[in-house]
Amino acid sequence: MSIETWLAFFAASWVISLSPGAGAIASMSSGLQYGFWRGYWNALGLQLGLLMQIAVIAAGVGAILAASATAFQVIKWFGVGYLVYLAYRQWRALPMDMGDDTGVRPLGKPLVLVARGFLVNVSNPKALVFMLAVLPQFIDPHAALLPQYLTIAATMVSVDLLVMAGYTGLASRVLRLLRTPRQQKRLNRTFSGLFLGAAAFIATLRRAPL
Repeated sequence: MSIETWLAFFAASWVISLSPGAGAIASMSSGLQYGFWRGYWNALGLQLGLLMQIAVIAAGVGAILAASATAFQVIKWFGVGYLVYLAYRQWRALPMDMGDDTGVRPLGKPLVLVARGFLVNVSNPKALVFMLAVLPQFIDPHAALLPQYLTIAATMVSVDLLVMAGYTGLASRVLRLLRTPRQQKRLNRTFSGLFLGAAAFIATLRRAPL
């Protein structure tokens, strides 16, 4: 991969990561509930899902999944169901006592948060189809493919980790400004609505005609 191609992909990676989506919502939700350091485990899970999608595309399976109506529907409705579940959990999240600066947050288990992030990314068919359309534009078919896909994976993961750190940290800092249970409940329900909105968006996706 030439330096010019990599720079173009680097810029595209920032645009892709900064675009609001289920991953950004999940990162902000985790920062809101668990704080930055604990909530950031969710971002690691998002990267595992991203790496799986890149691996699927690199193996050529992505084209098969994109062409299969059944596979597309299974992934889509699993993603919808999981986002609705996250919306329910966010709606039911209990406010914390922020009367002092040592407000205790719930203790999310790292592996649970990693699994949550992984499922959010891996169950998004739009991301798979989108990357299937975008990634080949940066691949030189006449050069060795593995080093190119490894470069793409490293670039996307590095950028996304930085972006999700921003989303997680922003939500974590916002919580410090919410001093009353009523304010926290409103924000929890706002995020619940965002999860539902992401689920509704995924539910409207249609497989592109061949």
